[in-house]
Amino acid sequence: MIKLYDKAALLARRLLPDTLLLLVARFGIAAIFFLSGRPKVTGVLNITDSAYYLFETDYKLPFVPPHVAAHLATYSEHLFPILLVLGLGTRFSALALLGMTTVIEAFVYPDAWPTHLSWAGLLLPLIALGGGKLSLDHLIGRALRKA
Repeated sequence: MIKLYDKAALLARRLLPDTLLLLVARFGIAAIFFLSGRPKVTGVLNITDSAYYLFETDYKLPFVPPHVAAHLATYSEHLFPILLVLGLGTRFSALALLGMTTVIEAFVYPDAWPTHLSWAGLLLPLIALGGGKLSLDHLIGRALRKA
């Protein structure tokens, strides 16, 4: 039974290399944040009145004015996911979204820790390992090492 388990684990490791796992993590967490940001804007990045209202009421933070928080959060929900999909500045983008997750957990939805923990589970490997071989970070790093 142990040999069968070891063979299955080896097969899983071959079929699921780090490159694929990091790509799925990048796209998965990017989708969560990007789709969360889209209802807050019209057009490309015109923040809606309802988004401002949410930051004045439901999303009110103790240390950032609502108007500023609306802009920071909305732009972050668009910029960092795009960078993650490209694999450009992966560690920085993942760290920024983890910071945003922490703020949401601490000040907005403290009872949503299971959701936020799942987001952290996608972000932490990206912070630790970067974007993987299928990322612009990897291509740029390889080019710089050759130069």
